[in-house]
Order: sequence, then structure tokens, then C-alpha cells
Amino acid sequence: MSSAGTSQAIASAPVTVPETEPVRWYALHTRARHERVVEQRLREQGMETFLPTVREVHRWSDRKKVVDVPLFSCYVFVRCALSADDRTKVFRVDSALGFVGTRGAGAPIPDEQIAGVRTVLSQTSPCRTHPFLKVGQRVRVCGGAMDGVEGVFLSENGDHSLVISVDVIQRSLAVRIDGYQVKPA
Repeated sequence: MSSAGTSQAIASAPVTVPETEPVRWYALHTRARHERVVEQRLREQGMETFLPTVREVHRWSDRKKVVDVPLFSCYVFVRCALSADDRTKVFRVDSALGFVGTRGAGAPIPDEQIAGVRTVLSQTSPCRTHPFLKVGQRVRVCGGAMDGVEGVFLSENGDHSLVISVDVIQRSLAVRIDGYQVKPA
């Protein structure tokens, strides 16, 4: 964040700043049905987190209830530098199993993929999880509330959908894009 005040340049001896890792999004694997607890505890430690949820109607024999459930079960996203301090914060949280990546090292998730998931979830269009797709034509939505969102174009039974994938966890979500104009990405 920037301040509105004026800044002054002060001449001083050059200060050596230790090289730090860039702050990026990472997927964190959690125990089943512990996503909210892990996300809350990481936030309490001052870490930036993202737990995408969708509303579902759950039916029991005596009632129906609308509940928010994690879109990607067993995963929470955390934005950190992956420093030793950040790793310690993460691994001290019960039910956090580890970073998703080779040998638990953590594979960064592009900001565009997290932004795409956030944009779709902020809309009133119904969405659902979708099997992960690696092949297919990537498209970008032009105009409307989802302008700039990229994903894989899918057509099933005349319905046109956009599949947005988070490569690291191999999970995807699909949203109907009938009425939206798309172009190759």
C-alpha cells in the first residue's frame, strides 16, 4: 500500500537486504473436512489465505439446509514467501498436511488462476467442480462481469461452459458462459 504523504530521499550507506523469496500463492493439502479450521488458524497467524466455497443444499430426512462447502475439498490456498518462518507457521497448524508440489516443496500457483476462481465465485452464475482438463482450447471471456477470465472452452449437450483449472492441485471448476463472448487466449 502506498502512503499519501511525500517521501524524502535520505542519503545513507547502502544497506544489505537479505534475498527473499517472492510472495506467491501455494496450495496446502489438509485433512478431510478440516479446511475451515486450517484457514482460520493460518489467518490468526497473519497469513493471507483463500478458501473458495460454494453454497449447496443438503437434505436430511427432516429438513433442508443451505451450507457453504469448500469448492476444492482438502485444499486451502495460502499466499506466502515460502520462507523457513512461513513453513514453520504452516506446519504448526494441526490438520495441515503439507504443500502441494514435488517432495512437499510447494509449487507456486499463478495469480491469474486464483483471480479467475475468485472472479467466478463472486458472480451469481451457478458453478460446479469439474474434472481436471489439461487438453483443450484455452479461451478468454470478452466483456461482462467475467471479462478477462481465462479457461478451457467446453460444450456439453448444447451448454457452453468455461473450465477454470488450478494446475497444481489438479482441480477445476466450470461455469456456464452462455451469452458471453469468448475468444482464443
